[in-house]
Amino acid sequence: MKVLILCDMFPPAFAPRMGYLCKYMKRAGWQPVVVTEEIPENMFAFLAHLVPATYVRFFHARHPLLRKVEWLLVFLLDFFFHYKDRKMAQVADRLMQSQPFDAVLCSTYRTFPLPAALRVAKKYRLPLIADLRDIVEQYAADEYISKSFHTVPWLDRQITLRYRRHLLRNRNRVLRQAACITTVSPWHVETLSPYNPDVRLIYNGYDPELFFPEHPRTPRFLLTYTGRILSFGIRDPRPLLEAVSRLTEEQRIEPEHFALVWYVDDHSRRLLSEAAEMYHVEKFMEYHPYVGADRIPDILHHSSILLQIANKCDENGPKGIMSTKLFEAMATEKPLLCVRSDESCLEQTIRETRTGASARTADDAYRFILAHYQIWKQQGYTAIEPDRAAVQRFSRSKQAEQFMQLITELTNNSQNG
Repeated sequence: MKVLILCDMFPPAFAPRMGYLCKYMKRAGWQPVVVTEEIPENMFAFLAHLVPATYVRFFHARHPLLRKVEWLLVFLLDFFFHYKDRKMAQVADRLMQSQPFDAVLCSTYRTFPLPAALRVAKKYRLPLIADLRDIVEQYAADEYISKSFHTVPWLDRQITLRYRRHLLRNRNRVLRQAACITTVSPWHVETLSPYNPDVRLIYNGYDPELFFPEHPRTPRFLLTYTGRILSFGIRDPRPLLEAVSRLTEEQRIEPEHFALVWYVDDHSRRLLSEAAEMYHVEKFMEYHPYVGADRIPDILHHSSILLQIANKCDENGPKGIMSTKLFEAMATEKPLLCVRSDESCLEQTIRETRTGASARTADDAYRFILAHYQIWKQQGYTAIEPDRAAVQRFSRSKQAEQFMQLITELTNNSQNG
């Protein structure tokens, strides 16, 4: 079958869900064709060029000041006139005119390019699957906004509130008309169900060809995190730092053999540095910039504990966030420490797969770290015995099968209806 995929990001940019889907769709003999925004990132270069992809460029300026002006202009044009969706729909329409498709799949973390996908699907009478990787409602505050508006605080709040309403109104309008919604956690399914009677759960996951068990001996005990920390409201590492501070006071660890290793962006590093200073654990902190996704498996293999930084799932906290790094950690069969526990989907999944622990308190983190540190000192590496059948449910190849079965079902229904 031939599927047109519209998405806000596609490799080599971040957000690999559609990249892995295309990889395994192509293996199965399907023909995915992608239209996406051009984003200057190179995180998943190894997934690029697997399928035909058209990258729509919205930003051209090079000078920093001109880039800011251009960003504001595009934002205003998009807010008032749906500029980005209109341009994306025009590109997709040209593809539709040149070749036949069986279905339209749109993947996003906010709203764009859902309206473009709906316009194309309706024009050519094809079923639309709306894939929501993340949604506005899951965030603790306004972390879904990539750039601050940088006005006075009260005006910033008003702009943010209006922008949030704008995003949700346009998103929900499309969701009500989609043939089906797919999303990434039970919480997301529950939250999106009021907008469409058919919401399916297809988790994020790991590529079994890249992530598998390997346990080399290491000269140091490394607790490793790869990703972003937008705010401590979403991801709170402070119970972890408190636990490390206690281990230091009790003289159970030393920097020569123990380190917290962070592969993060500059914003995350600033937050972590301030917190580390507060808990007097700066000497254990080791920072690295982002690396290409093809290097992540080796980093995980040479780690002792893999960190999933989270926070309690409640009205004021994050909700339903189950990132790719969770499942990649599970596949390597290294001890996984979620801190602070979300006391929800993450904790339940870690418990069901027997892949580690979710620390609700600093004491929980302290005990988990100390136990595995003792094991590392004895054998030079750490490893776990997970429920492998449970972990394999999160394989990207199995998720591609879910998508393909769903598209086949919806296409048959559309043709018979």
